[in-house]
Amino acid sequence: MQIPNTIEQSFKVDYNYKLHFTTNLFDSSNSLLADILKSYNAENKVKILFVIDEGVYKAHPLLENQIENYCELNNSTIELKAILVVPGGEQVKVGDKHLNKVLQGINDFNICRHSFVAVIGGGAVIDMVGYACAIAHRGVKLLRIPTTVLSQNDSAVGVKNSVNYFGKKNFLGTFALPYAIINDNAFLETLEQRDWVSGISEAIKVALIKDKSFYNEIVEQASKLKNRDVQSMQYLIYKCALLHMEHISKGGDPFENGSSRPLDFGHWAAHKMEHMTNYSVRHGEAVALGMAIDVTYAKLIGLIDEATLQSVLQVIKQVGFNLKLPIPKQDVDELLNGIEEFREHLGGKLTITLISEIGKKHDVHDIDTLKMKEAVLAFYK
Repeated sequence: MQIPNTIEQSFKVDYNYKLHFTTNLFDSSNSLLADILKSYNAENKVKILFVIDEGVYKAHPLLENQIENYCELNNSTIELKAILVVPGGEQVKVGDKHLNKVLQGINDFNICRHSFVAVIGGGAVIDMVGYACAIAHRGVKLLRIPTTVLSQNDSAVGVKNSVNYFGKKNFLGTFALPYAIINDNAFLETLEQRDWVSGISEAIKVALIKDKSFYNEIVEQASKLKNRDVQSMQYLIYKCALLHMEHISKGGDPFENGSSRPLDFGHWAAHKMEHMTNYSVRHGEAVALGMAIDVTYAKLIGLIDEATLQSVLQVIKQVGFNLKLPIPKQDVDELLNGIEEFREHLGGKLTITLISEIGKKHDVHDIDTLKMKEAVLAFYK
């Protein structure tokens, strides 16, 4: 009997996850968390380990007691195993110290593939904890509870998890969906102004590449957003998250097998800038500068006109960003090396997303280095 040279099979897997909006998640009258856990297992208690961003923990001194009381009130559904606290900010993703703390907790408190880890914090903490959950037991259930504008409208609603390694942002990572995301707008009340503004850059980003009407709404609401108008911010978060999740589900490449990553508009410079400043620059601040550089470059190569360029730069400044580069001028060439690092991260073929008009992305595969350097230098004037 002759044996075939190849066996080939194909299969499809349906993915489903939900983003919930609420206020005061751990209030005794709020059943959302208990309902989510019941939707997974209505017959037995669900074990849950909480990991909290230290900045959130300090800003909300009653949070630990609230969680404990909530779990006790719903003890027929929830079995609280422990509450861990880890540092906030990008440094939590550097190396494996904090990653190992979460993995140790998953091990010590017997969190299995049918248990949950609930992470409460900003995007960096959510990235790191998500990575731990993805690699422990080949995947334990993850609940994301983002607490910043940027994480509620962008980073926590995606399918990626990561830590930084070898001096490179997101070098280690996975594509792994959370069981659910819960946006509790009460956490936004304690944000520093810098963090309130920072997340707006991701909304401007997705509007520029996908939705002109949303961009115009941001322009109209710029001063309200800067001045912490809650209703304007809640709409911005909702709309940005919706566009982001629609891109993942309908864009045809949810796990980024191709080289085009439009949601990384402005990010080649942002990622390099964050590393060069030892992450003293917030991700959203770096994205704002990265977009400013790339729209300036788009103008220099004739993709957009002067009016479009000035509109984009103006709205970025109006919502509260400072468009002055935070690195020494003599380090511009090092910043430009970020283009090659971005190419490597994409998997070989360089694809940089620009815009040809408001709401319309335009991918390029070659960069005129001299013109890009000119674009960068424009933000030292």
